[in-house]
Amino acid sequence: MRRIISLFMVFALLIGLVGCSGQEAKNDQQPDHAQVEQQATNENDAFKNAEKKLLDSLAPIPELSKEYKIAGIEPTLSNPFWVTFKEGYQAAAEEYGVEIDVLAATQENDVNGQLDIFKSILGKDYDGVVFSAITPFNLIPGIVEANKKGIPVVAAGTNVSEEKNKEAGAKIGGHITINPEMQGEIGAKFMVDKIKNGKVAIIEGISGSAQGEGRKNGAKKYFESLEGIEIISIQAADWDRKKAYDMTTNIIQANPDLKGIFCANDMMALGAVDALKAANKKQDVVVVGVDFIDEARQSIKDGQLDASVAMSPYLYSKGGLILLLKILEGHEIDQKIYWTPLEIVHSDNVDSFEGWK
Repeated sequence: MRRIISLFMVFALLIGLVGCSGQEAKNDQQPDHAQVEQQATNENDAFKNAEKKLLDSLAPIPELSKEYKIAGIEPTLSNPFWVTFKEGYQAAAEEYGVEIDVLAATQENDVNGQLDIFKSILGKDYDGVVFSAITPFNLIPGIVEANKKGIPVVAAGTNVSEEKNKEAGAKIGGHITINPEMQGEIGAKFMVDKIKNGKVAIIEGISGSAQGEGRKNGAKKYFESLEGIEIISIQAADWDRKKAYDMTTNIIQANPDLKGIFCANDMMALGAVDALKAANKKQDVVVVGVDFIDEARQSIKDGQLDASVAMSPYLYSKGGLILLLKILEGHEIDQKIYWTPLEIVHSDNVDSFEGWK
């Protein structure tokens, strides 16, 4: 009898342990639904807030009287930023019920190739054009031709030179962009907050490009406004990762006490990070980029790239398309420039930008 009782107690104990273990496993595998929902909301907050700001600035959103056919012209599709820009065009076209063809030069410095694309689409049945010029000058002849044909054009991002545009008699219906100088200032401020003082370098994009010059000048002005910050180098790497790698290698060899590098886009910033890692110097130098492309996001998460100034190329192109549709539907364009939101992304807040694109 004692043996039977003992066996029964052991059996009951085992059942209890299995029950507890099963409950613990269930709790581990199935977190509270409210927590999951809150986490998802937090991850998408940055993008949702930016989209709301953009749509509010463009209100009222037009109701279309016909299905328009639009051309979007970009500098290149070899840069992830411009790939996302294209995706934004396509998603917005589907949302608003229009057709869009997105075209681009083969390289980001192919100014003549981009102009040829612009001119070629003017002989086709497009109702309007949204363009992102490589330089402030290269698309002016195309804009003049579009004006003659009565095809409205909108600048998304880089605009053309106001002075040269006026000389040519060209007219742009609207302009949506970010403030490139503000991008440079935001990035420089983050860097200074980290390093406090010391030597810094600036790697810009293509010399003369509006985005590159603006970002460079914004960072330069901020650095020069502070005591204890010394700019030891400003060089152009043409938006190219390999050129930025080589440039960074040379800069740190000549300035082993360098504390920070501001790069005018993420591709160059990632090249700078690669060079610093190869020289075993990354832990000593803060690197900040611009654009917040996917590889930059991962690099920030991995503790390599320190920060990126984020704008949303997806929302940027969406805003450009909406602005063109407003013009096509006869809306009054009462702002000289429409702005898209900017944010600084770093290791402390990168998780809230999971939904950013």
